[in-house]
Amino acid sequence: MYDNPIEEARRQAQICNACRYCEGYCAVFPAMHAGRFFSDGDLTQLANLCHNCQNCHYACQYTAPHEFALNLPGVLAEVRQESWEETAFPAPLGRAFHHNGTLIAGVAVLAMALLFWAARHLSSGGTGFYAVMAHGAMVAIFLPAFLLPLAAMGVGLRRYWRRVGGGPVTLADLRAAFGSAATMRNLAGGHGDGCNFEEEDVFSQRRRVMHQLVMYGFLLCFAATATGTILHYGFGIEAPYRLLSLPKLFGVIGGLMLCAGTLGMMHLKAKAAPDLQAPEVRGGEFGFIALLFTVSASGLALYALGGTSALEVLLALHLGAVLAFFLLMPYSKMAHGFYRLAALVRDAQRKR
Repeated sequence: MYDNPIEEARRQAQICNACRYCEGYCAVFPAMHAGRFFSDGDLTQLANLCHNCQNCHYACQYTAPHEFALNLPGVLAEVRQESWEETAFPAPLGRAFHHNGTLIAGVAVLAMALLFWAARHLSSGGTGFYAVMAHGAMVAIFLPAFLLPLAAMGVGLRRYWRRVGGGPVTLADLRAAFGSAATMRNLAGGHGDGCNFEEEDVFSQRRRVMHQLVMYGFLLCFAATATGTILHYGFGIEAPYRLLSLPKLFGVIGGLMLCAGTLGMMHLKAKAAPDLQAPEVRGGEFGFIALLFTVSASGLALYALGGTSALEVLLALHLGAVLAFFLLMPYSKMAHGFYRLAALVRDAQRKR
């Protein structure tokens, strides 16, 4: 932990800028080498461009015991974490989750599951899930729980955009940013060999693959919800759906990918060196991954056992986990996906 991460990042960036050995590793170094002096906003942008692959650390000749004692992945992780906490709306909730994330996620899932358990008699006489809880009651609970965190996320991103000096966004900026995010180009380490994340000076694609499983698994689960909504309101076809329907195909495949990806992420993070990350917030990071795993695993269990006596318990657990996930979204590690995308858009602007 650094007493003043932003000043320490400025010192290390100036040394890196003079050396330039790591120029080809990731988007951080071309952006860093474009300037000679670094404002607080510049360092915030560099920190959010960094994907913590750690390749630069193991290639660096100025790490400890050299007197420069560089640890660029570690100090950028702390600057990045501070930027999320300071721009979150409201900021105290961001700080609380990052430092006590596992506890908060566990309590939130339990509390929301109890809420749905207590509301299980709000049935409209439907079948399947709707025999336990009416569709209208689910919408009434989830709609504000989805829109309010999105609004909070929008405030946080606006604050970030101002801090890093972002300008008007063009279609080309968005195309470049989404292209980089879709392939997770920066997790390839610049040379295509991957990260040095979990086994020190050994390249691996495992972290990139796990991130892709999580991202695309999440998007498929979202597609399952979206197609179910279209079938319900557009065609009057209500759940439960057949196995070979779009909601179930998207949901089952996405849930399996999300389970595999989150378990893999926990395994890799447990093996990684804590001093090359932000050690104080590792609890929050594990808490978020565990929350995402609970969402996907409980959803799959609901698919498998929805026709049994376990339906009420599993439905309350799954809906509670999903609701907790949305409510905590602006303050959990989920926010990092939005901030990274904003950093990639800002980097595309720099390259114009």
